[in-house]
Amino acid sequence: MTKSELVEHLADGDAGLNKKEAELIVNTIFDSIGDALVGGDRVEIRGFGSFSVRERDAREARNPKSGEVVRIPAKKTPFFKTGKELRARVDF
Repeated sequence: MTKSELVEHLADGDAGLNKKEAELIVNTIFDSIGDALVGGDRVEIRGFGSFSVRERDAREARNPKSGEVVRIPAKKTPFFKTGKELRARVDF
């Protein structure tokens, strides 16, 4: 499901939202999650999962074409861990 499909699904539901209101809600939720992660916070949605930021150490890798050693700097990446209820729903 894409973001636009999610907006349409919300707008077509029984909540009485139009497409513009549904888009505002989806954007607000995504922006809030992103802002929290940028601030170093963890976001937990019970029954769905949690978002956090993980640090990846600097490392050395090889260019497969030339065999040259390439240094990869340390970086932060977003991480999502599914909740118990979501895992149970998917593993039916």
